[in-house]
Amino acid sequence: MMAANDGEYGIPDQKDPLSAFENAFSEKVIRMGFIRKVYGILMVQLAITAGFICLFLYVPKVQKFTASHIELFWIAFVLMLIVMIVLACCDKVRRNYPTNIVLLIIFTVLESFMLGCAAGGYEADEVMIAVGICAVVTLGLTVFAFQTKWDFTMCGGFLLVAVLILICFGFICIFIPGRVVNVVYASLGALIFSLYIVYDTQLMTGGKHKYSISPEEYIFAALNLYLDIVNLFLFILQLVNAARS
Repeated sequence: MMAANDGEYGIPDQKDPLSAFENAFSEKVIRMGFIRKVYGILMVQLAITAGFICLFLYVPKVQKFTASHIELFWIAFVLMLIVMIVLACCDKVRRNYPTNIVLLIIFTVLESFMLGCAAGGYEADEVMIAVGICAVVTLGLTVFAFQTKWDFTMCGGFLLVAVLILICFGFICIFIPGRVVNVVYASLGALIFSLYIVYDTQLMTGGKHKYSISPEEYIFAALNLYLDIVNLFLFILQLVNAARS
């Protein structure tokens, strides 16, 4: 009589508990290295942006030069869009080192120049207050995203719809100017990009969340978080300006 073979009767082989533990540990180590890399890149991006903003705030000659050459802003805007589309849509490019780093630096410099131009239209103390509030909010949201049991990675579609509605509302605000409308618009924008920070943070951390970003996509993860923080800062700056005016 032949001995029964587990494989023949469709009974799966038992997995080695030690092997499963090693795989889980290896995946956790890779994920932690990925998170450190993303935040390291993000800190460099924010440092470059802060430098440009300070340059525009405290060097009047730079403000006057850019104000008299408005075409520089639009050139930077077009180039920034091109680089952002390449980084967002061409996965082979954003995974190819050092091309991905070079493109991200170019994008950051262009975005920082545009933010400097925008910040130059506000008082220096308003910008510093907005920076402080943005830093506190971002830190709090990041801690919340790491600690909460709520899974925000399933909210991508909802957030995309919210951004589209915000864009449409922004066009309406052009034709219906007013302090109250601007405050409502800025408040909605700050709320949406606050949620985006939690969403993108949880995508990066992986773990028990339904969706996650591959550790190879460190450039994409850093780009997402950087844009979230930048947009949050701009909306908070509008609120600070409205509160002080």
